[in-house]
Amino acid sequence: MNTTDLLARALKMEWLTAEEGVFLLENAPLGDLVYVANQLRFKQVPEKTATWIIDRNSNTTNVCIANCKFCNFYRRPGADDVYVTSIEEYKTKIEETFAYGGEQLLLQGGHHPDLGLKYYVELFSELKALYPNLKLHALGPPEIAHIAKLDGLSHTEVLRELHAAGLDSLPGAGAEILSDRVRRLISKGKCGGEEWLDVMRAAHQLNITTSATMMFGHIETNWERMDHLVRIRQVQSEKPEHAKGFLAFIPWPFQDEDTILKKIKRARNTVTGDEYVRMIALSRIMLPNVINIQASWLTVGKQVAQVCLHAGANDFGSIMIEENVVSAAGARWRFTADGIQGAIREAGFRPQLRNQQYDYRELPKNIKQQQLDEVELIVD
Repeated sequence: MNTTDLLARALKMEWLTAEEGVFLLENAPLGDLVYVANQLRFKQVPEKTATWIIDRNSNTTNVCIANCKFCNFYRRPGADDVYVTSIEEYKTKIEETFAYGGEQLLLQGGHHPDLGLKYYVELFSELKALYPNLKLHALGPPEIAHIAKLDGLSHTEVLRELHAAGLDSLPGAGAEILSDRVRRLISKGKCGGEEWLDVMRAAHQLNITTSATMMFGHIETNWERMDHLVRIRQVQSEKPEHAKGFLAFIPWPFQDEDTILKKIKRARNTVTGDEYVRMIALSRIMLPNVINIQASWLTVGKQVAQVCLHAGANDFGSIMIEENVVSAAGARWRFTADGIQGAIREAGFRPQLRNQQYDYRELPKNIKQQQLDEVELIVD
């Protein structure tokens, strides 16, 4: 096994094994990985654009019984500060999002023991009745699995009803690392890795578009990282011909601030900028059947994310009008609409606003300027 042969095969868009991915991760010069990933990016997305989106990441509830050790956001049932977001609160959030030029609500929450399918069907239906043009990029495989268990239904039955009620697309939330060894240690209350994948299989059968994620840099091995990519690739290969399946893959480093995982397992975010760029490049190399690779500026910052645009990434993600989960564990970067476009131009690309389906959008006129800090690291 040598890096030259493996990278030559990668340039032909051949599937590499997890073991071969580990060999590249540990042995290939970063420059070689960046070069090959960039070549593959332009095979998949020929235009010298970098896409971005305006949306809002809101939460249905902070009540959760999954007890993930990396999450500072959740509250146990009965805590003093638990909430379930009301329709009036959604109306304020959605109308603000529209004012900022967004059209989508990325809607997620905890594993609430009392909120089953009926609740979400009624919520989605009401939101779509109030705002027919709103796009709901909502829940995630662990939440679908949780709802299915509460109601004694299959993943397909849950997804079909949610889709009929207004679900437009399914985020790749809760993937973390798809190894059950890791999941037992960091998120025992969530579905296992294979069930996460099974939910995505069911979504693809129903022609619901999805994304996939990976949270790395805690207690996983390099092989588990690469196996994660191999399993995503396999599920994408199984989608029906008419379905788009996984529209994008988004890896980000574990945010460790004040987390139980850091305190108990002594897991720390030691992912350097170079390591993140390396993982972006490997994502492009290992996932030849996933078109879009997104750099997580929220967790790595402007400059590293800009480098990623030359290392296989073609998407810069969202300005995130609201985000509560990752930021609760230490992510401090913020962008305005002008800031994210400026960062893309600085990197040598043309910024292109998109929707969740990766269709291009015209930049709305008279966007209300978002009251977020310009690109900077906020020091506590």
